Amino acid sequence: MSLLKNDTFLRALLKQPVEYTPVWMMRQAGRYLPEYRAVRERAGSFLALCQNPEWATEVTLQPLQRFDLDAAILFSDILTVPDAMGLGLYFVEGEGPKFSQPIRSEADVDRLVVPDMAKLRYVFDAVSSIRQALAGQVPLIGFSGSPFTLACYMIEGGSSRDFRRIKTMMYQRPDLLHRILSINAQAVARYLNEQIAAGAQAIQLFDTWGGILSDAAFVQFSQQYLTEVITALTPASEGRTVPVIVFTKGGGQWLESLVETGAHALGLDWTTNLTQARQRVGSQVALQGNMDPMVLLGTPDAIDAEVRRILADYGTGSGHVFNLGHGISQFTDPEQAQRLIDQVHQCSKQYHQSF
Repeated sequence: MSLLKNDTFLRALLKQPVEYTPVWMMRQAGRYLPEYRAVRERAGSFLALCQNPEWATEVTLQPLQRFDLDAAILFSDILTVPDAMGLGLYFVEGEGPKFSQPIRSEADVDRLVVPDMAKLRYVFDAVSSIRQALAGQVPLIGFSGSPFTLACYMIEGGSSRDFRRIKTMMYQRPDLLHRILSINAQAVARYLNEQIAAGAQAIQLFDTWGGILSDAAFVQFSQQYLTEVITALTPASEGRTVPVIVFTKGGGQWLESLVETGAHALGLDWTTNLTQARQRVGSQVALQGNMDPMVLLGTPDAIDAEVRRILADYGTGSGHVFNLGHGISQFTDPEQAQRLIDQVHQCSKQYHQSF
């Protein structure tokens, strides 16, 4: 593997001194980029794009060819793991992901097993291919959905407004849900360790639906299994720590609990006050976030002001990775994204003058 030329992102996650606040954007490779849409058209479907390492490499690198980002993130989908379990992932235009064989009965749960990682070889091949193509430019982030978030899709059969099916199971047959989550945690840990072995230099766990849970249920059904995954991860590779980021959307009230998972950094959505978050977690973890993606649909002055506000909210010192509070909107003008990245790099230097 090539020597890493820019490790600012990794150092910030470990709260080590940095010259400026690093920045990347969730969904930075995606539909807002015309070059992505062209490759997606060639691939014929989103799933075909994910399953082709050459195309996945191409679209992963597209935002880095446009913008001075501090990290690349593997182009894939969080639902690759349940697909490898045999649930039959497919996508419906305008509706998102669906499973042809969702988990709806105890018999379905009994059939569920940790998948053979060979079924996910295309993901690991993409990681290796991307690392080679990056040539040490910036670190590569690998990722997975959290055990609970995966279970939401597996039980609901797709996206949901009320999560009725998984919550019914949770309150009627918690034993079944725990069995699913245990298998998911084992599968996610193996999946991420394979990504690390293939070259991923940091890991993000997307706990996208953790925020739908009650306070007590979050600890029991999400946090517990995030902790199991992180405990099982390869702690270092290529002579350096592999930092782990946990992003629970709608989870700002659980920062103290999320520290206990063993993550190196916590991702924040835009509803959480960054100053208060830093006070609450102290020096235990780094923080990532947390600009509302819709700001990028505003004026250039609005973008500048929001970048300055968020940087000031975090304040001086390392331990902050600038990001959006969720994925970038497909309706974003790439020039607006460029402005965000430039502003972060320029305005953040004053907060790292002691370097």
